[in-house]
Amino acid sequence: MRIGYDAKRIFHNNTGLGNYGRDVIRILKKFTTINQFYLYTTSVSSKKRFEDSAEIVVKLPNNLFWKKLSSLWRLGPVASQVKKDKVNLYHGLSGEIPSGLKRKSIPTIVTVHDLIFFSHPHYYSFFDRMIYSLKSKHAAKNADKIIAISEQTKRDVIKYLKAEDSKIEVVYQGCNKAFKQEYNQAEKDVVQKKYGLPKQYILNVGTLQERKNALLIVKAIKGTDYNLVLVGGEKKYAQKIHSYIKENNLNNQVSFLKNVSANELAIVYQMATIFCYPSLCEGFGIPIIEALFSKTPVITSQGNCFPEAGGPNSIYIDPTSEKSLREAFKSLYYNESERKRIADLGYIFVQRFSDEEVAKNLFQVYKSML
Repeated sequence: MRIGYDAKRIFHNNTGLGNYGRDVIRILKKFTTINQFYLYTTSVSSKKRFEDSAEIVVKLPNNLFWKKLSSLWRLGPVASQVKKDKVNLYHGLSGEIPSGLKRKSIPTIVTVHDLIFFSHPHYYSFFDRMIYSLKSKHAAKNADKIIAISEQTKRDVIKYLKAEDSKIEVVYQGCNKAFKQEYNQAEKDVVQKKYGLPKQYILNVGTLQERKNALLIVKAIKGTDYNLVLVGGEKKYAQKIHSYIKENNLNNQVSFLKNVSANELAIVYQMATIFCYPSLCEGFGIPIIEALFSKTPVITSQGNCFPEAGGPNSIYIDPTSEKSLREAFKSLYYNESERKRIADLGYIFVQRFSDEEVAKNLFQVYKSML
């Protein structure tokens, strides 16, 4: 079986969609009988993404003209290359597919991660909304099958892209294998010293932007002795967080980490007292399952997709209420036995997102189309 993939983000995105694509290839290669993965990309990064393997074939624009216009090549002309390569199935990993695949009778799948630009348009510029809307509508119309990464995303695909229920399969995603490893105390000590981590802390992971709602956590620890570690890049919204910390003398309680490796981040998760994710909207919520695999209790938002990722034993709060979050912290921060109980149950729940389970479910969709 020869499967083609839109691999631009596999090679050029270090987080998010890039992680999804790399994990898809990794787990399908390990747990299925797919014998060739054709990765179509405009260019490759200097950072090595895969071990050398005869099973993985990287395909670039095949003439000088399209090398100079590689972004356009990816949107349409790549379809001719896919046909020439005799690919059995093409999978668009990030909500878009090239035009022309249907005319060439190539079975096509697209993964839709979220449609937040439709459901919460105020978080996006007009230009971004227009581009994302055009790409997602084209993909939904022309793909033979749509993979939604959560039931919430499936509902949004039906609502905003007018896709038929029968065309959509929910296949949850997993997370980096680093979060499924156990690390010894010496490894933890190195990370703790490197980043100056306190003995106990609340952890939040994700870009500091408005919809991630990290300021709520900072407000909820005011007047307490709780420590907070925020891991992620910063958008304009981060200035609100820095200003609040300065105005309320919380500098000694809040730490900011950036550019943390996957293995180091996994250790940061495992050492955390609580993982808190009060996001207002997501497609799924990968950091939640990273925390559950790390055996760290989770506090996250009510509704949306969050119970799908967090399961029945995480604690759910009103993401607009400081009081709701403060009460959740109070119930766990110094209650070791309750934290362990929640973490143990969460670890059982999160096994449904294991590499083998995700690979099996995704491969089943592939086989149904061939």
